[in-house]
Amino acid sequence: MDKIRSQFQRMMNSERYSRFTLQPSENGERHSEVNLSDYAADGDTAAEAPGSPSFRPAPLHHSRRTVAFIILGTLMVFLGGYLVGFISHHKPKVESDCEPSSRDKISGMDPGKPSTPSWKNVSELLTSKLSSEAFKKTLKDFDVKSRSAGSEEDMSLANRIFDTFKTLGMTPWTDIHYVQLQTPDNQKPNTIYFGSDVIKPAGYLAYSKPGKVEGRLVYGNYGRQKDLDFVQGKVDLKGAVLLLRAGKITFAQQVDNAAKMGASAVLIYLDTEDYKLATDTELYGHVHLGSGDPYTPGFPSFNHTLFAPTESAGLPKIPAQTITASSAATLLMKIGGPEVDANSDFKGELKSVVYKLGGSQNVTVEVNNVLVNKEIHNVFGVIKGFTDPDRYVVLGAQRDAWGRGYTMATVGTSVLIELAKAFQEMVKKDEFRPRRSIIFASWSAGEFGNIGATEWLEGYMSSLDRSVFTYINLDGVVMGQERFIASASPLLYSLIESTMKEVNMPRTSVSIYQAMGGNNWESRVLRTMSMEDPAYPFLAFAGIPSMCFHFTQSDSESYPYYGTGLDNMDHLNYRTGQRTSNVMATAAQFAGLMTLRLVHDHLLGLDVSRYYGPITKAVVQVYKRVNQLTQSGQLKDVSPNWLNRARGSYKRAADAIANDIANTDLTDKESCRILNDRIMKVEHSLLSPYVSVVEAPFRHLLLGCGPHTLAAIAEAEDLEKLRLHLALATWNLQGCANAMAANVWNIDDEI
Repeated sequence: MDKIRSQFQRMMNSERYSRFTLQPSENGERHSEVNLSDYAADGDTAAEAPGSPSFRPAPLHHSRRTVAFIILGTLMVFLGGYLVGFISHHKPKVESDCEPSSRDKISGMDPGKPSTPSWKNVSELLTSKLSSEAFKKTLKDFDVKSRSAGSEEDMSLANRIFDTFKTLGMTPWTDIHYVQLQTPDNQKPNTIYFGSDVIKPAGYLAYSKPGKVEGRLVYGNYGRQKDLDFVQGKVDLKGAVLLLRAGKITFAQQVDNAAKMGASAVLIYLDTEDYKLATDTELYGHVHLGSGDPYTPGFPSFNHTLFAPTESAGLPKIPAQTITASSAATLLMKIGGPEVDANSDFKGELKSVVYKLGGSQNVTVEVNNVLVNKEIHNVFGVIKGFTDPDRYVVLGAQRDAWGRGYTMATVGTSVLIELAKAFQEMVKKDEFRPRRSIIFASWSAGEFGNIGATEWLEGYMSSLDRSVFTYINLDGVVMGQERFIASASPLLYSLIESTMKEVNMPRTSVSIYQAMGGNNWESRVLRTMSMEDPAYPFLAFAGIPSMCFHFTQSDSESYPYYGTGLDNMDHLNYRTGQRTSNVMATAAQFAGLMTLRLVHDHLLGLDVSRYYGPITKAVVQVYKRVNQLTQSGQLKDVSPNWLNRARGSYKRAADAIANDIANTDLTDKESCRILNDRIMKVEHSLLSPYVSVVEAPFRHLLLGCGPHTLAAIAEAEDLEKLRLHLALATWNLQGCANAMAANVWNIDDEI
């Protein structure tokens, strides 16, 4: 060995090494050759390659025996070092070499391999952790008698959720806002005067305009535009006090429609035809036509002293108040005026009442609500991703309510906590490694118009729109057990469908997909997301693909006890046949599997092709409107063709993404991230950049609210504004298509 080392050392000292390969020659010896380029001609050994002289080869002259000794000596040196290191560092295994550990069996990972566990293994693992027994305990832990936003009970719940996240090994944090909430004045109760009748309801509508007004009492059914147009043809609505029954549209929309018709105030009640409740049930809600703190529209309520005083354009211009069904019956029995047609849907079911339109008797409405400053806390926990930790899916639930809020707040919070426990246990004990992060969020002041969630969005919009790729809301997921409904961004439709196939309906072995009509599931399940949906600000304000879902009864898509003191455990148990915890486990499985798919797969489960249908439908409506106005001579030199071309650009961009996905190695992290970034741009790019968030916060081109939307353009009456909004909407849609391109040189610039 010493002789070999010595000879090897002499050779090292005598030769100058460079990048070479050994080539055989005719005389049996070898020479080195550098092939850096084609500059040297074949056979011209004298030609020099360009570049640094250090890369020029020096000839070697050694016998075959010398080369063999060198190679043999090198191998023996490395072999000896390896054996010494192996013997000194090797430790005996505790587990059998032939059988994988029990933990490896559960997680689906082969011992010693860093490969991702299969979808089947991780989905079964998550489902096994969401048992109905666990939900029974969590429901008891978070069920409290009162939980109004900003109260001591609300703060106590926030602290318990924070401590739960901390116990799970997370690093939780809070997001604090100082918001203005409107509450009744204890010294001056809201009052309705009707002749000798004096009504002092306990319920109220937050953000009503305070004041005292008098006007003719008029019955307006649900307060929809078609209802008020019908009444206007028979009774003058200017200065009238409208009596409306709850349902069909939101309180805020009812009050807004009434104000546009010239009404002076609004009274809202629960008719027994729509709500089979006791007639003395008090009703609570809000009438802000928007979300978030209406006194900091478009910006966060961190500190009111930082911003000039301003108000949301969605605040009502007239007073509004709720009354009980029994109080409404008192008013309707004396209202007078034309009688409602017996076949009309204006006719409710209040006992001893003949429904009339009124217009002959005066009523006085006095609203004395006051603004109070409240500190609210949003609470967050996070499981960080192992590949893309800066990409988040958010699961959220509000924890406040007008009263006990069992269905709205307790159930949602319990599902949130159990999902956090399940996912964290998978990471800690079962070696699950999510690619992306999961944020668990508990919101406050949800009953006042999703204030907690909206203020968080407003406060961190600059970073959230590039990081949060999906929001899943857990409020009211259990309202029954017989039907399944959902409202979501079209980007999530394909993921909803695949998840429905994996989760069974409560109490059955039939999948949700089969129970909801199989291939015809969309018409039975999907609903357009409204402003009252807790996920709406994420979708229409922040441009984040979002969804809400609910298990309901077959005879109703709503829960009659929302906004009342009757939202308690007994009523929900009645609706679920005493199986609330079982239905909760099913709901948690659905939300959990959607989340799991979003953080497990290489590619985000957002299908950009699903937006093409809604875009085409909206463009067709605009086409019809513009052509109608053009043919009548009301509109000149305006064509919807450019909008149609933008629609085509979206289709081509979506097809290009699909083609790139099909031709990309999705196990390549960088390639997959580039594809995911393109997909994530779609929803946010559908927000109109041409409108103010103060005047039109819901800027989404298709699902938003305001004159910038395609739906509004299709119904526009102001032709000059139609021309402007059509041009801006066209470029908004084209801009979305452009954002989907991988590079600027791939942008379709046909327009």
